[in-house]
Amino acid sequence: MLVMPAIDLREGRCVRLYQGRIEAETVYSTDPVAVARGWVERGARWLHVVDLDGAFAGRPRNLEVIAAIIRAAGVPVQVGGGIRSLESLAGVLAAGASRVVLGTVAITNPEVVATAVERYGERVVVGIDSLDGQVAIEGWEATVARGAVEFARQMASLGVTRAVFTDIGRDGTLQGPNIAATREMAHSGGLKIIASGGIASLDDLRKLKELAAEGVEGAILGRSLYNGNFTLEEALAVAADGD
Repeated sequence: MLVMPAIDLREGRCVRLYQGRIEAETVYSTDPVAVARGWVERGARWLHVVDLDGAFAGRPRNLEVIAAIIRAAGVPVQVGGGIRSLESLAGVLAAGASRVVLGTVAITNPEVVATAVERYGERVVVGIDSLDGQVAIEGWEATVARGAVEFARQMASLGVTRAVFTDIGRDGTLQGPNIAATREMAHSGGLKIIASGGIASLDDLRKLKELAAEGVEGAILGRSLYNGNFTLEEALAVAADGD
C-alpha cells in the first residue's frame, strides 16, 4: 500500500484543518518546502499537496510554493485544491505535478474531467469528498444531492481510474477512518481508492491495507504524522508488510 504524507498549504504555510474548517487551523510549519524535503528524506515515495486557498477561491493560489516543493522533493507529487478548469490543470502539471486531483469541477462540469482524461490519462485523479454519504464541493463548504458511490461510478464511466476518497466527518479528527464507507467505495465505485481522513494509528493503516483486494491502494497521512501518533518509518513498514 502506498503511503502519502500530506502537505496542506494556506497562505504559504503548512497547516491542517479540523473537518475542513478554516477557523479550526493548526499551523505546523512556515516552510513547507523543508517539510516536503523532510518527508522524502524519511522514505516517502509520493507526496500529496493540497492548495487550501485554491479550494476556497476556486483557482490555484499557491502555485509558486507548489512548484518549489516539487523541485525540492524529487519524488512524484499529487496536487489538488482549486483546479476547476483545463487551464488551471495544465498550469499545475507545468509546475511539475505528477497527478492532479479534480474535485468540485467533476460535479459541476464533468466534461472537463472527460477532456482531461483524454489528454492526460491516469495523471487525472478525482477527489471524492463525502459527508454522510453525499458529495461535498467548494472546499467542503457545500454538499450536493449526489451519492458518493454513484458519483464514483460516473467518473469511472468517463475513464477516470483513481480517486482520493475523504470522509469529511473524520478528516483531521484522529478518530479513525470510515472503514465501512471506504470499503463500499472501493468495492462498488469502480475506481482505485486512496483513502484519506481520520487515520490515527498503525492499526488504522492495517485495516485499510486489508482492503487492498477491494481496490484500496494507498492512504494519505496528515495530522497523525504531524502530531507524532506514529512515525513515517513505522507507517511505511506497515504498508510494506506482506507486499
